[in-house]
Amino acid sequence: PMTTEDIIIQIFCLVDDQMPDIKKHPQAKLYPSELVTIGILFSLKSGFFRPFYRWLHRDYEDLFGSGSLPHRTRLQRLLEIHKDWCDFLLAEPTFFTVIDSYPIELIFPIREGRSSQQVGKKGKDKGRWSIGVKLCWLLNDFGRVVGWDWKTMNVSDKKFNPLAEPLSEKSIVLADYGFRDRDGVPDNMQICKKGTWNQRMFIETAFSMVTLVADLKRIRHRLAKYITARLTYVTAMFNVLLQLFVKTHPNADPYKMSIAEFSL
Repeated sequence: PMTTEDIIIQIFCLVDDQMPDIKKHPQAKLYPSELVTIGILFSLKSGFFRPFYRWLHRDYEDLFGSGSLPHRTRLQRLLEIHKDWCDFLLAEPTFFTVIDSYPIELIFPIREGRSSQQVGKKGKDKGRWSIGVKLCWLLNDFGRVVGWDWKTMNVSDKKFNPLAEPLSEKSIVLADYGFRDRDGVPDNMQICKKGTWNQRMFIETAFSMVTLVADLKRIRHRLAKYITARLTYVTAMFNVLLQLFVKTHPNADPYKMSIAEFSL
């Protein structure tokens, strides 16, 4: 079994191998790969950022160089500003890709309208009303995220159809009936009847993983830019951990998906 320190080092190595040569700012304390690694660790550990920072500063700061961690609030700002670096960790599309959405609760319905900064909207999740957002993933045959987006929970899944359009000459996108649109769907999107195209089960497995390992069913962010940052790093985390699973289990089925052993 890998220790927590082993997991952090392995995540950093995979991130560093995939990121281009981005120069470190002369006044920066962290290299770009280190910053992305911290964002991935926060997404993996989940919860609030304050206890996460205490844990990282107390137990594992030496992995990033003694005294190299910025102040907590500055680190949060840096993670939000440089979230686009995670785009380098997105996977390549395959002949078939799968798209689906995942509801995330932000606040309880009874608290709706109490804040003028409220981002989430009311929608139903498994027959229960909640206030939140939807995360949409586009996965390739190996279960890795090719593209993603998020919107408020009250919108239809068809609003995510533009994710499929850039892959019109590369991939056939499998979707459920929630992505139907009377104005038409992208030419490469295949609307699948329930019980057909078992390849779609990949995305259900992926969402169950981030529910159990990263506790993504409910997040605590209140501003849109920090919600975007959190979901960006969650996406990068998922891709990196799947690569780490393949690396540590070279004889496993290449289509097998598992990240539970890397939970923090």
